[in-house]
Amino acid sequence: MKIQVLGPLSAEVNGGSIVPTARKPRQLLALLALHPGRVLPIPTLMEEIWGTAPPQSALTTLQTYILQLRRRLGTAMGPDGPDGVKDVLATRHGGYLLHIPPEAVDVHTYESLAARGHGDYGRGDDHNAAATLRAALALWQGPALVDVRAGPVLEIEVLRLHESRLGTVERRIDADLRLGRHTELLAELAELIARHPQHEGLHSQAMVALYRSGRQAKALDVYRRLRGRLVEDLGVEPSPQLQRLHRAMLTVDPALDVQAGPRRGSTFDLYAV
Repeated sequence: MKIQVLGPLSAEVNGGSIVPTARKPRQLLALLALHPGRVLPIPTLMEEIWGTAPPQSALTTLQTYILQLRRRLGTAMGPDGPDGVKDVLATRHGGYLLHIPPEAVDVHTYESLAARGHGDYGRGDDHNAAATLRAALALWQGPALVDVRAGPVLEIEVLRLHESRLGTVERRIDADLRLGRHTELLAELAELIARHPQHEGLHSQAMVALYRSGRQAKALDVYRRLRGRLVEDLGVEPSPQLQRLHRAMLTVDPALDVQAGPRRGSTFDLYAV
Protein backbone atom coordinates (compact mmCIF):
# COMPACT_ATOMS: atom_id res chain seq x y z
CA MET A 1 0.00 0.00 0.00
CA LYS A 2 1.15 3.53 -0.79
CA ILE A 3 -0.56 6.51 0.80
CA GLN A 4 -0.01 10.22 0.23
CA VAL A 5 -1.43 12.88 2.51
CA LEU A 6 0.93 15.76 1.67
CA GLY A 7 -1.43 17.19 -0.93
CA PRO A 8 -4.55 15.46 -2.24
CA LEU A 9 -5.34 12.19 -0.45
CA SER A 10 -4.09 9.20 -2.42
CA ALA A 11 -4.10 5.56 -1.35
CA GLU A 12 -3.18 2.77 -3.75
CA VAL A 13 -2.96 -0.98 -3.49
CA ASN A 14 -1.55 -2.86 -6.49
CA GLY A 15 -1.95 0.33 -8.52
CA GLY A 16 -5.66 0.63 -7.70
CA SER A 17 -7.09 3.51 -5.68
CA ILE A 18 -8.95 2.71 -2.46
CA VAL A 19 -9.91 6.33 -1.71
CA PRO A 20 -13.70 6.58 -1.34
CA THR A 21 -15.62 9.44 -2.91
CA ALA A 22 -17.94 9.93 0.07
CA ARG A 23 -16.78 12.55 2.55
CA LYS A 24 -16.90 10.70 5.86
CA PRO A 25 -15.15 7.48 4.77
CA ARG A 26 -12.45 9.72 3.25
CA GLN A 27 -12.01 11.37 6.64
CA LEU A 28 -11.64 7.99 8.31
CA LEU A 29 -9.06 6.78 5.80
CA ALA A 30 -7.07 10.00 6.12
CA LEU A 31 -7.04 9.85 9.91
CA LEU A 32 -6.06 6.18 10.00
CA ALA A 33 -3.33 6.83 7.41
CA LEU A 34 -1.78 9.56 9.55
CA HIS A 35 -1.28 7.00 12.34
CA PRO A 36 -0.16 3.76 10.68
CA GLY A 37 0.20 0.87 13.10
CA ARG A 38 -1.62 2.72 15.85
CA VAL A 39 -5.06 1.91 17.22
CA LEU A 40 -7.39 4.88 16.94
CA PRO A 41 -10.13 4.73 19.56
CA ILE A 42 -13.73 4.73 18.41
CA PRO A 43 -14.49 7.97 20.31
CA THR A 44 -11.70 9.73 18.39
CA LEU A 45 -13.06 8.50 15.06
CA MET A 46 -16.56 9.58 16.05
CA GLU A 47 -15.32 13.02 17.06
CA GLU A 48 -13.72 13.44 13.67
CA ILE A 49 -16.92 12.50 11.84
CA TRP A 50 -19.58 14.14 14.04
CA GLY A 51 -17.77 16.49 16.40
CA THR A 52 -19.23 16.68 19.89
CA ALA A 53 -22.77 15.69 18.87
CA PRO A 54 -22.74 12.17 17.37
CA PRO A 55 -26.14 10.69 16.47
CA GLN A 56 -27.53 7.70 18.32
CA SER A 57 -26.67 5.55 15.30
CA ALA A 58 -23.03 6.73 15.28
CA LEU A 59 -21.43 3.39 16.16
CA THR A 60 -23.44 1.46 13.58
CA THR A 61 -22.75 4.10 10.93
CA LEU A 62 -19.03 4.10 11.76
CA GLN A 63 -18.94 0.33 11.33
CA THR A 64 -20.62 0.77 7.94
CA TYR A 65 -17.92 3.22 6.86
CA ILE A 66 -15.21 0.78 7.96
CA LEU A 67 -16.95 -1.96 5.96
CA GLN A 68 -16.97 0.28 2.89
CA LEU A 69 -13.24 0.90 3.25
CA ARG A 70 -12.59 -2.82 3.63
CA ARG A 71 -14.56 -3.57 0.48
CA ARG A 72 -12.51 -1.12 -1.54
CA LEU A 73 -9.33 -2.52 -0.01
CA GLY A 74 -10.37 -6.09 -0.77
CA THR A 75 -11.16 -5.24 -4.39
CA ALA A 76 -7.75 -3.63 -4.85
CA MET A 77 -5.97 -6.55 -3.16
CA GLY A 78 -7.40 -8.97 -5.72
CA PRO A 79 -8.55 -12.59 -5.33
CA ASP A 80 -6.86 -13.03 -1.98
CA GLY A 81 -8.14 -9.71 -0.68
CA PRO A 82 -11.13 -10.90 1.37
CA ASP A 83 -8.92 -13.18 3.44
CA GLY A 84 -6.37 -10.52 4.36
CA VAL A 85 -8.31 -7.30 4.40
CA LYS A 86 -9.16 -7.51 8.11
CA ASP A 87 -5.45 -7.87 8.84
CA VAL A 88 -4.77 -4.58 7.04
CA LEU A 89 -7.73 -2.58 8.35
CA ALA A 90 -7.96 -4.35 11.66
CA THR A 91 -10.41 -4.22 14.51
CA ARG A 92 -8.87 -3.91 17.95
CA HIS A 93 -10.47 -3.57 21.34
CA GLY A 94 -12.09 -0.15 21.36
CA GLY A 95 -10.84 1.00 17.97
CA TYR A 96 -9.43 0.37 14.51
CA LEU A 97 -5.91 0.04 13.16
CA LEU A 98 -4.43 0.50 9.68
CA HIS A 99 -1.77 -2.19 9.83
CA ILE A 100 0.84 -0.89 7.37
CA PRO A 101 4.49 0.14 7.84
CA PRO A 102 5.03 3.87 8.50
CA GLU A 103 7.14 4.21 5.35
CA ALA A 104 4.05 3.41 3.28
CA VAL A 105 2.80 6.92 4.09
CA ASP A 106 4.57 9.93 2.60
CA VAL A 107 4.35 11.97 5.81
CA HIS A 108 6.64 9.44 7.54
CA THR A 109 9.32 9.91 4.88
CA TYR A 110 8.90 13.67 5.06
CA GLU A 111 9.28 13.79 8.83
CA SER A 112 12.31 11.48 8.74
CA LEU A 113 14.06 13.64 6.13
CA ALA A 114 13.10 16.85 7.92
CA ALA A 115 14.51 15.59 11.22
CA ARG A 116 17.76 14.58 9.53
CA GLY A 117 18.01 17.96 7.80
CA HIS A 118 17.40 19.86 11.03
CA GLY A 119 20.11 17.76 12.66
CA ASP A 120 22.58 18.52 9.86
CA TYR A 121 21.77 22.21 10.20
CA GLY A 122 22.35 22.16 13.93
CA ARG A 123 25.78 20.62 13.35
CA GLY A 124 26.67 23.31 10.82
CA ASP A 125 26.55 20.94 7.84
CA ASP A 126 24.79 23.44 5.60
CA HIS A 127 25.20 21.61 2.29
CA ASN A 128 23.61 18.41 3.54
CA ALA A 129 21.00 20.33 5.51
CA ALA A 130 19.86 22.30 2.48
CA ALA A 131 19.77 19.22 0.24
CA THR A 132 17.95 17.01 2.76
CA LEU A 133 15.39 19.64 3.70
CA ARG A 134 14.77 20.34 0.01
CA ALA A 135 14.15 16.62 -0.55
CA ALA A 136 11.68 16.59 2.36
CA LEU A 137 9.78 19.56 0.95
CA ALA A 138 9.68 18.01 -2.53
CA LEU A 139 7.31 15.35 -1.16
CA TRP A 140 4.59 17.96 -0.76
CA GLN A 141 2.10 18.15 -3.64
CA GLY A 142 0.02 20.94 -2.12
CA PRO A 143 -1.56 21.65 1.29
CA ALA A 144 -1.94 18.51 3.39
CA LEU A 145 -5.19 16.63 2.69
CA VAL A 146 -6.34 19.50 0.51
CA ASP A 147 -9.26 17.50 -0.90
CA VAL A 148 -10.49 16.11 2.45
CA ARG A 149 -13.10 18.05 4.38
CA ALA A 150 -11.50 17.83 7.81
CA GLY A 151 -13.33 17.46 11.10
CA PRO A 152 -11.98 18.63 14.48
CA VAL A 153 -9.36 15.89 14.81
CA LEU A 154 -8.00 16.16 11.27
CA GLU A 155 -7.98 19.95 11.52
CA ILE A 156 -5.39 19.70 14.30
CA GLU A 157 -3.30 17.25 12.26
CA VAL A 158 -3.45 19.47 9.17
CA LEU A 159 -2.43 22.52 11.20
CA ARG A 160 0.50 20.60 12.70
CA LEU A 161 1.68 19.57 9.25
CA HIS A 162 1.29 23.11 7.94
CA GLU A 163 3.45 24.46 10.75
CA SER A 164 6.00 21.69 10.22
CA ARG A 165 6.23 22.46 6.54
CA LEU A 166 6.68 26.17 7.16
CA GLY A 167 9.36 25.50 9.77
CA THR A 168 11.19 23.22 7.34
CA VAL A 169 11.04 25.90 4.65
CA GLU A 170 12.49 28.44 7.07
CA ARG A 171 15.33 26.15 8.12
CA ARG A 172 16.17 25.29 4.50
CA ILE A 173 16.33 28.99 3.66
CA ASP A 174 18.57 29.56 6.68
CA ALA A 175 20.95 26.91 5.33
CA ASP A 176 20.87 28.45 1.87
CA LEU A 177 21.59 31.89 3.33
CA ARG A 178 24.58 30.50 5.21
CA LEU A 179 25.79 29.06 1.91
CA GLY A 180 25.64 32.48 0.27
CA ARG A 181 22.65 31.74 -1.98
CA HIS A 182 20.90 35.00 -1.10
CA THR A 183 20.27 36.15 -4.67
CA GLU A 184 18.72 32.80 -5.62
CA LEU A 185 16.27 33.14 -2.73
CA LEU A 186 14.84 36.54 -3.59
CA ALA A 187 11.88 35.40 -5.71
CA GLU A 188 10.92 32.60 -3.31
CA LEU A 189 11.07 34.90 -0.29
CA ALA A 190 9.01 37.57 -2.06
CA GLU A 191 6.27 35.00 -2.55
CA LEU A 192 6.54 33.69 1.00
CA ILE A 193 6.20 37.07 2.70
CA ALA A 194 3.24 37.84 0.46
CA ARG A 195 1.58 34.61 1.63
CA HIS A 196 2.56 35.20 5.28
CA PRO A 197 2.35 38.98 5.72
CA GLN A 198 2.93 38.94 9.50
CA HIS A 199 5.59 36.22 9.74
CA GLU A 200 8.68 37.83 11.26
CA GLY A 201 11.06 34.96 10.53
CA LEU A 202 10.38 34.96 6.80
CA HIS A 203 10.56 38.75 6.68
CA SER A 204 13.92 38.70 8.43
CA GLN A 205 15.20 36.21 5.85
CA ALA A 206 13.92 38.38 3.02
CA MET A 207 15.64 41.40 4.56
CA VAL A 208 18.94 39.54 4.85
CA ALA A 209 18.75 38.16 1.30
CA LEU A 210 18.03 41.62 -0.09
CA TYR A 211 20.73 43.27 2.01
CA ARG A 212 23.36 40.76 0.90
CA SER A 213 22.26 41.24 -2.70
CA GLY A 214 23.11 44.94 -2.48
CA ARG A 215 19.51 46.07 -2.05
CA GLN A 216 19.67 47.70 1.36
CA ALA A 217 16.85 50.17 0.65
CA LYS A 218 14.50 47.37 -0.36
CA ALA A 219 15.47 45.37 2.74
CA LEU A 220 14.59 48.33 4.94
CA ASP A 221 11.32 48.76 3.07
CA VAL A 222 10.38 45.15 3.88
CA TYR A 223 10.82 46.01 7.56
CA ARG A 224 8.81 49.22 7.23
CA ARG A 225 5.89 47.43 5.60
CA LEU A 226 5.89 44.61 8.15
CA ARG A 227 6.00 47.06 11.05
CA GLY A 228 3.08 48.97 9.56
CA ARG A 229 0.98 45.81 9.35
CA LEU A 230 1.84 44.68 12.87
CA VAL A 231 1.04 48.07 14.38
CA GLU A 232 -2.16 48.56 12.37
CA ASP A 233 -3.53 45.01 12.61
CA LEU A 234 -2.29 43.85 16.01
CA GLY A 235 -1.22 46.99 17.84
CA VAL A 236 2.28 45.62 18.46
CA GLU A 237 5.80 46.54 17.42
CA PRO A 238 8.15 44.04 15.73
CA SER A 239 10.05 41.77 18.10
CA PRO A 240 13.22 43.16 19.71
CA GLN A 241 15.42 40.88 17.62
CA LEU A 242 13.83 42.06 14.38
CA GLN A 243 14.31 45.65 15.52
CA ARG A 244 17.96 44.89 16.22
CA LEU A 245 18.30 43.32 12.76
CA HIS A 246 16.84 46.51 11.30
CA ARG A 247 19.31 48.67 13.21
CA ALA A 248 22.18 46.41 12.12
CA MET A 249 21.28 47.09 8.51
CA LEU A 250 21.11 50.82 9.14
CA THR A 251 24.61 50.72 10.65
CA VAL A 252 25.99 48.25 8.07
CA ASP A 253 26.90 45.70 10.75
CA PRO A 254 29.72 43.42 9.43
CA ALA A 255 28.02 40.45 11.15
CA LEU A 256 25.41 40.56 8.37
CA ASP A 257 27.98 39.53 5.78
CA VAL A 258 27.62 35.92 4.72
CA GLN A 259 31.25 35.21 5.54
CA ALA A 260 30.85 36.53 9.08
CA GLY A 261 27.40 35.12 9.74
CA PRO A 262 26.71 32.52 12.43
CA ARG A 263 27.48 28.93 11.56
CA ARG A 264 25.03 27.25 13.93
CA GLY A 265 22.10 29.62 13.91
CA SER A 266 20.06 31.81 11.60
CA THR A 267 20.96 35.44 11.01
CA PHE A 268 17.73 36.28 12.81
CA ASP A 269 19.02 34.44 15.90
CA LEU A 270 22.20 36.51 15.82
CA TYR A 271 20.11 39.42 17.16
CA ALA A 272 18.04 37.44 19.63
CA VAL A 273 19.83 38.85 22.68
